[in-house]
Amino acid sequence: MSDLDELTEELLQDPEFKKEYEALQPERDLTMALVQARKEAGLTQEELSEKTGISQADISRLENGSRNPSLALLQRIADALNSTLRIEFVPRKA
Repeated sequence: MSDLDELTEELLQDPEFKKEYEALQPERDLTMALVQARKEAGLTQEELSEKTGISQADISRLENGSRNPSLALLQRIADALNSTLRIEFVPRKA
């Protein structure tokens, strides 16, 4: 376990921190999915930029979570990755 993982586990003991951390999970999931899909397609950020017409800087912002994409932008990326964009609603565990 890394120092970051240990710190996160420690901080998650605080109910307020845990609530905020969990609220950001969808954004973390999205950024991780974007990076994974791009890497699986064997593309660099620059190559994805060329295929989508989205600047490399904006690709980087999407991947690091500092920019929230629209559905249209996500669809452009999915098309460039020869992928299907799928959004799911998953029931919460009790």
